[in-house]
Amino acid sequence: MKRYDRLKEIQRLDPERDFLEIYRITVTYEFPWDITRALELALYRTYAVPSIGGLLADTAELTGRSQKRYDDTALLLDTVVEHGFDSDPGRTALRRINRMHAAYDISNDDMRYVLCTFVVTPKRWLDAYGWRRLCDHELRAFAAYYRTLGARMGIKDLPQTYEDFERTLDTYEDTHFGWDAGARAVSDATLELMASWYPRALAPLVRGASLSLLDDSLLRAFRYERPAPVARNITRGALRLRARAVRLLPPRTKPHYARQNPEIKGYPGGYEVAALGTYPTPGVRGCPVRDLAGSETPAE
Repeated sequence: MKRYDRLKEIQRLDPERDFLEIYRITVTYEFPWDITRALELALYRTYAVPSIGGLLADTAELTGRSQKRYDDTALLLDTVVEHGFDSDPGRTALRRINRMHAAYDISNDDMRYVLCTFVVTPKRWLDAYGWRRLCDHELRAFAAYYRTLGARMGIKDLPQTYEDFERTLDTYEDTHFGWDAGARAVSDATLELMASWYPRALAPLVRGASLSLLDDSLLRAFRYERPAPVARNITRGALRLRARAVRLLPPRTKPHYARQNPEIKGYPGGYEVAALGTYPTPGVRGCPVRDLAGSETPAE
């Protein structure tokens, strides 16, 4: 198999009918490392919306149990990618996602915005740091995949095309990005988590590199100092050099799923999909809003 053979395979598929197959090829064969980084950045962006970042601070999931929250989010989303929406594991993962979200007063607009980050951020990351850009078939498949995920999560007024997702994201960020002390605490905890994956001596470098990848709108929202140009140039230049090197490598022969990532550290003995995530208790910290007894889970 040659470097661009899978791209040719993708272009022979129908992005509306075969969106799951295209998405799976793209994220597990073509760009597993890049998509992981892009989805980390996608979720991180959402903290800059005070209603989202503030709620995450209230639950203490990301400030007090950062590694578990990271692991559970990655594994639940990964289960759907690996097994599909209508498989038993996929449906179990979606029930867990919906059950947790039902515990909180999250607006449809916020839910839709988070979904948009999953579509738009990977494309923008790969434009800047990927060994190739996504083709039109992949962009259409990404939109169809996340429309399906959004529908299974009960999100209304979903964008239809990639361009719709991008326009919705940009408009929402322009309107809603802003300062929130709780969101800043969530941001700091996330940066500390990422630094913890490397030797302690490298922690300042990892934090600096992470900040160098943030755009000015995020830096302003969290009130971080703008990194020096040299730090930005080094960090972004290193990622572009990596892309050039990856382009010269032979294509991956086996899929790589998020569950195989070294950053997943909380389940060395394995895990059950049904046990992932949290089980919020109404009336206590971590579940401030709804009585779960009457909540609906669209995936069921």
